Amino acid sequence: MNYVIDRFEENYAVVETPNGMKNINRELLPKDAKEGDSITEENGKYIVCDNDEDIAKRIEELQDKLFN
Repeated sequence: MNYVIDRFEENYAVVETPNGMKNINRELLPKDAKEGDSITEENGKYIVCDNDEDIAKRIEELQDKLFN
């Protein structure tokens, strides 16, 4: 599931989710994450998604790991 970083408040990133706003500890995000970035969770860590192609590629890689 993808989230969009709305803003940073102290040690948290406030992100938009399909179910409303959510706070994520800033330490779990990449250091270069910024407002407006799309992020996704992978293995307990958050990564910045550059575009839909990157997301599709990551999903395919995870499916390969799961089913092979």
